[in-house]
Amino acid sequence: MTKATQPADDRYLLIDGRRWRRSDPNIPETLRVELVCELMAARRAVQTALRSEDKKAERLARARVQDAKLALGERGAAWWQGASRMQQERRACASIRALLRRRGAEKTICPSDVARVLGGDGFRALMPLVRELSTALCKAGELEVRQKGKTVNPETARGPIRLALPKS
Repeated sequence: MTKATQPADDRYLLIDGRRWRRSDPNIPETLRVELVCELMAARRAVQTALRSEDKKAERLARARVQDAKLALGERGAAWWQGASRMQQERRACASIRALLRRRGAEKTICPSDVARVLGGDGFRALMPLVRELSTALCKAGELEVRQKGKTVNPETARGPIRLALPKS
């Protein structure tokens, strides 16, 4: 049985004498819950892959865990320190992938959801970055950009957009 205690520094959680980084407290609660659910689903997928000895499934599931942990701020640059542009991009891409996986096929996310994960109340300043990364991920075939339910070119789209997993 593990025993969790609260250390003096609330950026970390102490479990059995080992220090673990806490999730970014600036993530809005609804988005944090989605990301934690994705993390738990990814961990279950790792266990399933290990039991079936499926190396490809294990690799994909571990990538899901990594994305969820990065999105939550538990890995990568410490959320309480200023992140470099590259670190922000990495966390934003991980957040996009984790939220899209959690919502599933035919569901979408708003780019502002991703910006809120990264910046909390100061999310508006991160919107250009998220939109830029959405374009790059669209070009790489990792997602689709939609307006009014239809796939659009992210470079020419004006106004509100939604992000979705690509149709199979």
